[in-house]
Amino acid sequence: MDLAFSEEHEMIRKMVRDFAERELAPSVKEHDRNQTFDRTVLPKMAQLGLLGICIPVKYGGAGMDYISLGIVSDELERVDTAYRVIMSVHVGLNSLGLLQWATEEQKQRFLVPQAMGDKLATYALTEPNAGSDPLALQSTARRDGDRYILNGEKMWISLADVADHFIVFAWTDQEKKRARQASGMSAFILERGMPGLTTGTIHGKLGVRAGNTGSISMNEVPVPVANRLGEEGEGFKIAMSCLDNGRYTVGAGAAGLIQACLDASVRYARERHTFGVPIGEHQLVQQMIARMAQRLEIVRLLYAKVGWLKNQGIRNTRETSLLKWYACDAAFDSAADAVQIHGAYGYSDEYDVERYLRNAKGAVIYEGSREIHQIMQAQYALGLRQDRPLRCELPAYDADAWQAE
Repeated sequence: MDLAFSEEHEMIRKMVRDFAERELAPSVKEHDRNQTFDRTVLPKMAQLGLLGICIPVKYGGAGMDYISLGIVSDELERVDTAYRVIMSVHVGLNSLGLLQWATEEQKQRFLVPQAMGDKLATYALTEPNAGSDPLALQSTARRDGDRYILNGEKMWISLADVADHFIVFAWTDQEKKRARQASGMSAFILERGMPGLTTGTIHGKLGVRAGNTGSISMNEVPVPVANRLGEEGEGFKIAMSCLDNGRYTVGAGAAGLIQACLDASVRYARERHTFGVPIGEHQLVQQMIARMAQRLEIVRLLYAKVGWLKNQGIRNTRETSLLKWYACDAAFDSAADAVQIHGAYGYSDEYDVERYLRNAKGAVIYEGSREIHQIMQAQYALGLRQDRPLRCELPAYDADAWQAE
């Protein structure tokens, strides 16, 4: 196992860092304060190939590997979590789900325009009363000839009010719904403009205010059978496999937030003086900075490992869960330390560290809360949990095939 980032990976890192500092950083504070999502960044990200970074060229993507997706997430979150969320939802949760589960016809219809950045995509599992417990969701889909009729509500969906395509999960078997049997759930690809499909934006969030988070309402939405993703009854398996990809981007992105906290804290510790010396000479400040550096190295090693496993086509649900759990806790702890180092200034938006702290809290909750991942890791260790083969596995990375026209 080679966990070193290649020369090509470092070129991608530099490209994304330069882009983020030039195009995203100057306006992020304004969008955070105003709680506005800047759609003008999307064509710029598409032009760089970021919206299809790890999608094969024949499907409109850049043909890079899964580690590249982690690096892009890392560098975007270094500026703000909202930009990494675009990668998590559009690429991780949706486009990679299509790459894994969609028919060839569906890939041409949906994956190609998404990878090219012509269409924006999201993923809708969570409901008002169903978050960590997806079997509690209430959305339904009843078969009506060559279509399904969908009804239900989705909540806390990133990009809900700006996306063009939606992967949505609903019960197709009411008896299995009542029995909480996962095989009664199915997945569907919805398109904005379908009759009965409406979306809204949630305001007043603690963090990720520069991102769009919203709700989806389905009222007798007609969805062609051709838009069903996978077989009927595979929805739960599809949902969980998509989460493996989304969680990978969240964990990798956490490295960028830790890097931002470390950079800000080192800079401030050199400038700020107390008791006649820079505060960086005080041992307890050094301790907080040392912990950030430690966490950053661990998180980057963890996401390099998961990216390597994905490149090899090896199932990585356990490793991705561990990455997501550790990395998000590490980012939140680093942001709290960064605020502490900045003292009273860290408590105001004059410095970015207060935004880092607000943003970091969300990732401890979404895409599997801290507690869910603790339970998963305990179950793996105790032998109470094992991963079974899927009908469709995420394809291993093949440079020649993925970069072929």
